[in-house]
Amino acid sequence: MSGKRETVVDVQGTVEDGFEPVRDAFAANFARRGERGAAVAVYRHGRKIVDLWGGSRDADGPEDGKTPWEADTAQVIRSATKGVAAIVPLLLHQRGLLDLDAPVGTYWPEFKAAGKDRVLVRHLLSHRAGLPVLDTPLTPEQALDGVSGPAALAAQAPAWTPGAEHGYHAQTYSWLLAELVRRVTGRTIGTWIADEISGPLGLELWVGAPAVALARTGRLADVEAPAPPASAGLRVRPKRNVADAYRDPASLTRRAFGAITPAPDENADAYRAAELPASNGIATARALARCYAALIGPVDGHPRLFAPATLTLARTEESAGPDRTLVVNTRFGLGYMLHGPASPLLAPGSFGHPGRGGCLAFADPESGTAFGYVTNGMQQNVTADPRAQALVRAVRAALDA
Repeated sequence: MSGKRETVVDVQGTVEDGFEPVRDAFAANFARRGERGAAVAVYRHGRKIVDLWGGSRDADGPEDGKTPWEADTAQVIRSATKGVAAIVPLLLHQRGLLDLDAPVGTYWPEFKAAGKDRVLVRHLLSHRAGLPVLDTPLTPEQALDGVSGPAALAAQAPAWTPGAEHGYHAQTYSWLLAELVRRVTGRTIGTWIADEISGPLGLELWVGAPAVALARTGRLADVEAPAPPASAGLRVRPKRNVADAYRDPASLTRRAFGAITPAPDENADAYRAAELPASNGIATARALARCYAALIGPVDGHPRLFAPATLTLARTEESAGPDRTLVVNTRFGLGYMLHGPASPLLAPGSFGHPGRGGCLAFADPESGTAFGYVTNGMQQNVTADPRAQALVRAVRAALDA
C-alpha cells in the first residue's frame, strides 16, 4: 500500500444521470494525475449534460492554490484555439467567400514569394504548406503586433514542397490563418469569431481577450505529471527519436515550437489581448463544448454552423502518416486533428484539437457529442494528455452503458 496522500478536491457542477463516471474521472484527475485547476463540459444533441469544475484558478504565482476555480473561470487553451479558428475559413468557404483550392496568393499576393505561388488554402488548413518554421524567429513583441508574423511568412521559403508532406504548424498557423482571414473579410480573425460565433452563441470564448475576459482568466504553469504506478505498464519516456527532435535546436520540431523566441509570457495581459489563433484563445470548458456542439447540430434554437458538406470537409482526412514536426504519425482534416493513436478522441468520426499540455475539444457527429476540457496545469505532452484521455474514456463508457 502506497504511503502517498491523494489530493481531494471538492468538485463543483452537475452531471446528468448516467454520466457519473465523468465526475469520478474528473475527481481522479486531482487525486492521482496531478490536476491543479480544471473544468470539463459535455453536450449531447445540443444539450449540456456535463458541467464540472474544481481546484484552484491559478497554477502559479502568489495566489497559487488560494483562489478557487469558479463556474465562469476561463483559461488560455493553447492549440485548442486552432480548432476554433478553423471554423472561420470553413464558414467563409460555406458562404462562397473563400475557395479552398485556390492559391493563397489569390487573396494575399505578397505570399507568392519564395516559391509559394502553388500553396493552396487547403494546404494551410491541413499543415501541408511547408511553413512550420521561420528562418528568423519573431520576438514576443513582433509575434503580437499583427504585422511582423504575416510579413515573415510572406518572405519565408517552404521547408518542403508544399502539398507533398505534412508537418504541424505549431506557431506559424497563427499568422497564416489570421492574415488570410483579414485579406478575405477585412476583419481580424478575433473580431470575426466574436461577431459571428461567440456573440450569437453566447460563448465565453475569445481570440484576443477583452478586459472582462482577462479579469476571470486563471494563470497557467508547467507542472510535473505523477509517474504512473509500476503495474500500469505504461511507457513513461517518449521514443528516442521524438525526444531527440525536441532537444535538437536545428530540428523542425524545436524550430516550429520556437518560432517565437524567447517564449512569450502566456500569463501577461498583452499576450492574452493579442490575436494568435494558433495558441492564445481563452475559453471555458462549457464554451468549447457548446461551440463544437453548434458545429454538428442546433443548440438552444441556434441553427447548426456547419452544413453537411462543410462538416465532411472538416473531418475528411487530408494529411496522415509521419508528421515532419511532431515526429509521430498524425491525421488532419481541414483545420482539425482526427481520431488516431497520436490524438485519441471519442470515436473514428470525431474531429477536434488538443492544446499542448492538456486542453482538448472535439465533436463526434455520430453520437451527437461535443466535449471541452481546460486546465491550468500544463503537463509535458502535445496531443494526448492523460487527464483529458481519462475523461474521454469516461464519456465513452457512459455512452456505451
